[in-house]
Amino acid sequence: VQLQASGGGLVQAGGSLRLSCAASGRTFSSYSMGWFRQAPGKEREGVSSFSMATTRTYYADSVNGRFTISSDKANNTVYLQMNNLNAEDTAVYYCATFDEHLSESFQYLNPDEYDFWGQGTQVTVSS
Repeated sequence: VQLQASGGGLVQAGGSLRLSCAASGRTFSSYSMGWFRQAPGKEREGVSSFSMATTRTYYADSVNGRFTISSDKANNTVYLQMNNLNAEDTAVYYCATFDEHLSESFQYLNPDEYDFWGQGTQVTVSS
C-alpha cells in the first residue's frame, strides 16, 4: 500500500487548508485511514480517523469542531479539511492506514494501530 499526502503549506492563523491522502496498491476491504501530526520535539499524535467499514469518524479534542475528515472511496482518497488554524496546529501531518479485519483494539487515533504510512506534509500556521 502506498499513501501520498499533499496539501500542506503556510497559512495565517484563522485560515484553512485541505490535506489529501491518496492510497494505491493493495487496498483493504475494510480499513481505517487516519491523520496524524508531529511537531518538533513532540510525539506523533492522532488528529482524525475515518473507518471505511463503519463510516465513523474520530477526532482529537484539540481539533474537534475545526477539522473535518471525509473520504472518496471510489478514488481511495481521504481528505482533512482544517479550519480556524492556529499556531499549535503547526506540524508535519501524516496519513496512515490499517486493516480493521486484523485489529483487535481499534484504537483509531493511536499511531501504533497503523501499519502503512505516507510521507509527511508540512503545515505551518503563522500567528
